[in-house]
Amino acid sequence: MVQSESVVPPRVRDLKELVNAARVGEEMFGFISDLYPLCRSITGEGVRQTLRHVSRHIPLEVREVPSGTPVLDWTVPNEWNIQDAYIKNSRGERVVDFQRSNLHVVSYSVPVHTRMSLAQLRPHLFTLPDRPDWIPYRTSYYQETWGFCLSHAQLLSLEEGEYEVRIDSSLEPGHLTYGEILLPGQRTEEVLISTHICHPSLANDNLSGLTVSTFLAKALLGRELTYSYRFLFVPGTIGSIAWLALNEDRVHLIRHGLVAAGLGDPGPLTYKRSREGNAEIDRAVGTVLKHSGHPHQIIDFSPYGYDERQYCSPGFNLPVGVLSRTPYGHYPEYHTSADNLDFIRPSALADSLLTYLSVAEVLEDNRTCLNTNPRGEPQLGRRGLYRPIGGAADPGTLQMAMLWVLNLSDGKHTLLDVSERSGVPFQTVSEAARILARHNLLLKQDVS
Repeated sequence: MVQSESVVPPRVRDLKELVNAARVGEEMFGFISDLYPLCRSITGEGVRQTLRHVSRHIPLEVREVPSGTPVLDWTVPNEWNIQDAYIKNSRGERVVDFQRSNLHVVSYSVPVHTRMSLAQLRPHLFTLPDRPDWIPYRTSYYQETWGFCLSHAQLLSLEEGEYEVRIDSSLEPGHLTYGEILLPGQRTEEVLISTHICHPSLANDNLSGLTVSTFLAKALLGRELTYSYRFLFVPGTIGSIAWLALNEDRVHLIRHGLVAAGLGDPGPLTYKRSREGNAEIDRAVGTVLKHSGHPHQIIDFSPYGYDERQYCSPGFNLPVGVLSRTPYGHYPEYHTSADNLDFIRPSALADSLLTYLSVAEVLEDNRTCLNTNPRGEPQLGRRGLYRPIGGAADPGTLQMAMLWVLNLSDGKHTLLDVSERSGVPFQTVSEAARILARHNLLLKQDVS
């Protein structure tokens, strides 16, 4: 359908100009600071507390899936909650204390209260010998066992003798909880933004992606949008699998998607392509990063990582990539107590948000166009669109963009095609198209 310029809705491009990077970075950091103490896992009250906090910023719909529900090849597990945990020495001193760090307990540890020798306790203790002052993050979601994580320095300081061990937890039928919000656009096709919410006190690997997603949804809320935007706040793996299982009749609407994770560290931005490797989302992110002026890297898909594994599984094969900073597992702080509030940067959070907005801008503005005067170049000078004095070596980026747009606007090429082929930033190409449309030299079409 041909769409005149006059009815094109206000675009996401307007938002970036309104964002004060320093202020929004500090706001996002404060948001993370509030969430950091909560003990999250793949189920439980910590997840609900987290989603309630997100709901203060965006109108989130919280959904509950009962334990025992079959979801694809998986089953929703029992719900896990924890009140307290400790290891006490013979003098009654807490030598390992859940109240000091919720990383001290292996997530999903079954309840235990007993006494045992250090030798009996050791198989249940997990440390990082090469990082003796850090506490590791460990889980046991689908095997009923228990354990403690502590620094290696703590382990070496434990004396021989008897210890009291207690994990005051529950593992019983309940629910898997996740949050969802759909921002409706002119089209029913969706842009999916998914982030995991299942880690305890880990600032970058968990809370940064959750925070960028929240602030992105907040920025888009109430805007006129071309696509509909669906935001998912789900427990890793089981959450995305549950959502896919419960929404198989609508996944075909997902036109583009990103998994948001690891967006607060000071490293350069990294994009992991979708399974197909050449989806529009892959090209859109690639174009944004290419013209960002900042170091970045683009890597190919592999079936290991975050929830892109589920969205890109062969039965769905959705066009979903991962936009992060330093990839998971490629920084020493990953899944340790060193992934704390000191590790993330407000400036990195703001830069990540602006990058996501830039990607949304490409998706929103990308479309095919028709040159209304395709036989030879139209005379731009009499329309005030051409440099007044000929012979200059550089006709200017915007003017060159207009020439490229006119040349490739045959109804077969999108503006993203123009940007990629010309090497001109998408934002400039899009601006050139708007100018040409205002002068009745171009008709914009919806991307089919």
